[in-house]
Amino acid sequence: MIKNINWGIIGVGKIAEKFATDLKAVKNAQLHAVASSSSLERAKDFAERYEAPYFYDSYESIFQTPDLDVIYIATPHTLHAENAILCLKNKVPVLCEKPFAMNLKQVQKMVESARENDTFLMEAMWTRFIPAIQKTLDLISEGRIGKVRNIQADFGFNAPFLPEKRLLNQSLGGGALLDIGIYPAYLSLLLLGYPSEIQAISNFGETGIDETTSFILAYKNEATANLSCTLKSNTRTEALIYGENGYILIEGRFMEAKQITLFENDKKPVEYIFPRKTFGYNFEIEEVSQCVREGKKESRRMPLSMSVKLISLLDEIRQKAGIIYEEID
Repeated sequence: MIKNINWGIIGVGKIAEKFATDLKAVKNAQLHAVASSSSLERAKDFAERYEAPYFYDSYESIFQTPDLDVIYIATPHTLHAENAILCLKNKVPVLCEKPFAMNLKQVQKMVESARENDTFLMEAMWTRFIPAIQKTLDLISEGRIGKVRNIQADFGFNAPFLPEKRLLNQSLGGGALLDIGIYPAYLSLLLLGYPSEIQAISNFGETGIDETTSFILAYKNEATANLSCTLKSNTRTEALIYGENGYILIEGRFMEAKQITLFENDKKPVEYIFPRKTFGYNFEIEEVSQCVREGKKESRRMPLSMSVKLISLLDEIRQKAGIIYEEID
């Protein structure tokens, strides 16, 4: 008999809403408890809408929940390390929203805590588990486009000017790079590994956050990646992976793609379509649920070593572009 996995959620904002919605689509997993630091009423409302029997007005209180198997952290970036370590010290497995934390130092503390407490920890990089991305990896592994030479990827939307909200708030870790630039950065890391050279430039808004960041990565194997993110315009948000014998187009929005197209030299394009009714978070939920059932301490497909590399890459891009978080750096 397959064990049901009881999920808890810390933080009840928009991303938690999507996660809880997709959780309903996953077999043998359900929302069991939620916690909000703002009010018991808000936690209760969320719990009632998503059928969770337990709700709390503090993050610490969630650990009194019986039969709690794993917690999803959906708080602002600046709280990720603190919240994750709190869960790990209470021996509760953790799926923590991306970016894992604000910098390498914080991520290293999270990883150390996971190992000290012998407890599962994973960054919620849902892109890794999207079927279209897995198919892209398979096609490259099969040599369909030959050796990868260049990646072009972007993510952009026109964000409303709401300086009190997280996205434009420096004290909450706002800005384009950490919020959405992480996706093209992760794709390049997944396909090409860690770069040997990084160039980056940012334009800053009146709240001090990077509104637009562009970065170019170079690799010792002579491959390159041209990547960008912006909060000032709606972009195609697609990815192109060019190889010596063709290329792959990951349709927008590439981080949650439902379709990719393979263009091999001198052959007709081939479309691969992956329909779904969910946002796409169900795939990472399934991965974590299975890891918890099996008693694993990290995911093979999204290991902690990848999260360390990703935050290291983001730190280097920030340094090159002059992106500083005054209360953290």
